Amino acid sequence: MKPRYPWAAAALSAAFFLSIAGALPATPAAAAVALAPMPSLAPIVKRVSAAVVNIATRGTIKEGGGAHNPLLNDPFFRRFFQVPPNAQPRERQFESAGSGVIVDAKKGYIVTNYHVVANASEITVTLLDNRTFSAKVIGTDQGSDLALLQAKQPDLVAMPLGDSSHLQVGDYVLAIGNPFGLQHTVTAGIVSALGRTGINPDGYEDFIQTDASINPGNSGGALVNLRGHLVGINSAILSRSGGNIGIGFAIPVNMVKSVMAQLIRYGQVRRGVLGVNIYDVTPDIAKEFGLREASGALVAGVIRGSAADHAGIETGDIITSLNGADMKGAGDLRNAIGMLPIGSSVQIGLLRNGELRHVRATIMNPSNVETANAGIINKALDGAQLADAPHGGGVRIEAIQQGSAAAQSGLRANDVIIGIGRNPIADTKALRRMAKGANFLMLKVRRGSSVVLIPIR
Repeated sequence: MKPRYPWAAAALSAAFFLSIAGALPATPAAAAVALAPMPSLAPIVKRVSAAVVNIATRGTIKEGGGAHNPLLNDPFFRRFFQVPPNAQPRERQFESAGSGVIVDAKKGYIVTNYHVVANASEITVTLLDNRTFSAKVIGTDQGSDLALLQAKQPDLVAMPLGDSSHLQVGDYVLAIGNPFGLQHTVTAGIVSALGRTGINPDGYEDFIQTDASINPGNSGGALVNLRGHLVGINSAILSRSGGNIGIGFAIPVNMVKSVMAQLIRYGQVRRGVLGVNIYDVTPDIAKEFGLREASGALVAGVIRGSAADHAGIETGDIITSLNGADMKGAGDLRNAIGMLPIGSSVQIGLLRNGELRHVRATIMNPSNVETANAGIINKALDGAQLADAPHGGGVRIEAIQQGSAAAQSGLRANDVIIGIGRNPIADTKALRRMAKGANFLMLKVRRGSSVVLIPIR
């Protein structure tokens, strides 16, 4: 079997011989070893560094008052909750810095993190040769924490895009960026783990974990393999102090490619939906369903009229694969569906009563999914599948469509709506009577052992 990186093996061999050269007698052979080139990552760094840029941003953000809830600007809301008249949002100027990677030199496309350019009104890019110019935003996607910028300039250098599906734990990688404003800093390490989730539960996650040092300012920078190919966009760190402790995370380049294609075409990511409410298969669930291993996504609810409904997926099914790729948990399925454009036809493998089945579904636009009761109650509840809670206990959200109006309002599956304003809600009939046609609803929701108020419009 040929080594993956033959030159690296040769370099390590040279390093070994150099380490013992001092113990060798002064012979012609020893002199030749002493003159052998030192192993170095410098050739890779020289080849790719020009594609990594510094990104400086300026802008204005609102803080306090309405920064957390835009409904505080609504006169009705303010009167209803007796919000003091001076509780107005304040504007604050900010400046920040991050990194980016040129991925198309001809068109001037630069990939970075969404959080690097969020709320920015001015974006300045600085190259390795100290050239500085402005960039515009082509599109952003908060869910994947990616943004695409454009700055057409002569003599740009792009970084070749790799294939993150070929990464293995233990592969050597380089992180290149601008930590703490120290431009074009290079650190080295290995791939520590793949498929990490739970870093940003509200986003689409499939992180590469690395011990290559990543610090504030590295965000949006490059994670590079030993072939000089981009395999990830550095995005986050796990740290109690804010500095590097050897646990950094990068967005796989294959996810970057998918998001970038939609940002170029639409300026945003138009995510389709399958129409299921899903959970990880835990050991207890696996035991209950007679499974050999705790793997897959348990379907806890199916949205009426959704792609899953049309495909014949049922509550209690366990989805194990999508287009032949194993789905180890709910996160895998959510990420896979979230990266597919609307209209994609997918083959889904699932277990039903211990029997393996395959169905085909067409990923749908969320706005085209019929939501049964919710659609005729109020548009703000679109995307929620509702059912009467037992014994007049309110209205339970059986399932909720990702990206729908109900999801954006902060509602979750398994929430129970028990009131609107000061009025209790016993069932869907009462909810329909009070919510139909209303422009504003203050929902009283039982969530687990607590009760929360959720304002929706």
